[in-house]
Amino acid sequence: MDRREFLTAGVGATLAGSTVSSATSLTAAAAVAKNSRTSTPEILTAYTAKDHRLRLENIAICERGIRKCMRKHLITNYMPGHCAYNLGEYPCLEPWDPDDWDEQELDKLRSHGIGLIHLHEEWNDSQRFFGGHKFAPLNPAGFRRFIDMAHKRGMKVEVYFSTGYFDWRDPDFSRQWARQGDLNRLYFRYAHCSPASPGWRAYLLPRICRVMDEYGIDGFYNDLGYTNIASNPAPPAKDEVLAFKESTTHDGAMGDLLALIYAEVKRRGGTVKIHAGAGSRPQVDMKVYDYLWVGETVKSADSLREATKNHPPYVVPCLDMARGARIENEDELYLHSIPYMQFPLLLAGRPFTGQRSVIPGIEYLPAAYLDHCRAAWKHYQANPDGPHCYAWWDSVPGRTKARSTHAYWLKQYLPMVEEGTWAWLEISNSSLFLKPLPQG
Repeated sequence: MDRREFLTAGVGATLAGSTVSSATSLTAAAAVAKNSRTSTPEILTAYTAKDHRLRLENIAICERGIRKCMRKHLITNYMPGHCAYNLGEYPCLEPWDPDDWDEQELDKLRSHGIGLIHLHEEWNDSQRFFGGHKFAPLNPAGFRRFIDMAHKRGMKVEVYFSTGYFDWRDPDFSRQWARQGDLNRLYFRYAHCSPASPGWRAYLLPRICRVMDEYGIDGFYNDLGYTNIASNPAPPAKDEVLAFKESTTHDGAMGDLLALIYAEVKRRGGTVKIHAGAGSRPQVDMKVYDYLWVGETVKSADSLREATKNHPPYVVPCLDMARGARIENEDELYLHSIPYMQFPLLLAGRPFTGQRSVIPGIEYLPAAYLDHCRAAWKHYQANPDGPHCYAWWDSVPGRTKARSTHAYWLKQYLPMVEEGTWAWLEISNSSLFLKPLPQG
């Protein structure tokens, strides 16, 4: 593959690698500290006149030498070390309860360079099995303890919610909020609530604010339950008010709802990550997220790169190993993403055992995810010491080199994306290279 051959040729093949060097370098641990809740970047607080001069001179070299590229971007407020942390199983026989094991795991992740912990849907009690609900922790005391653990280490915590998905069996759900068409998998039956529904907004928004205020989380991962209104063939929901222009290239109501949520999270100093599906993003012209998670159902790193390489920053790729994605080796994930200012998601925390697929009394749906979770459970019972998988979308069995490879490449990447760095993506015409770039 040309990409591998080019990168393995070393920095001697280019002038950019040595000329546009950073004025300072960061270790992974220092980068986490710099991205803590109260930090201010060195470029604003500690750069000397000499540092600023060197930075501007380096930028000038690139501005003169790069004649054509896909786009360029000034890197600000970027924390690339993200980890989807599995707290435990859900549904479960008893709620997860963080303890000393999690303390040690968080220490390892901090040393690894992780600054943002992402908790998926097991954080809440979406099916009300233990007296909770979708906007409350499965174990409130344990949840507070985990957040405190992360915050003591300078790490941020974001939790799953959705501006679209809500179980139609929930006693709070109203069919008037949703168009036809549900997402039915494993144990849940999720309706697609409309972003244009006043009733759904009135229910959703106060609960989002309450979670932030009550538990001190640092933001959300929003699984949009995305459907473009203009291309949705189902009749409008009874509660919809179509106030905005909607088209296949513009999400009016969705953009409005996401912008309101984004503003409220930023007011509290938090972050927003969203997922629209596969390699897509919502069609909006406003700032509505800090990070875009991509990769669900995608089986090829090549296709994911092509679909997302020019998305607005910052993109967090995660190939869906549960749906058959395959890689030649762990390095491949980084050779596809780093040149486009993307960095993959790490999967860690408690082992994903798959026990959630065999809990007595749960009505399961026959689907690919059920088979995958039960394969994980079978593997875990036969191999309790690993190799483990760590998420719904991880492979079974787990990939033994996934974590060490992520740590290696993150340490290479962090100095490349310091605050104030300019990135030129997909350079096609410049005087910086000693010889013409290979085709493609």
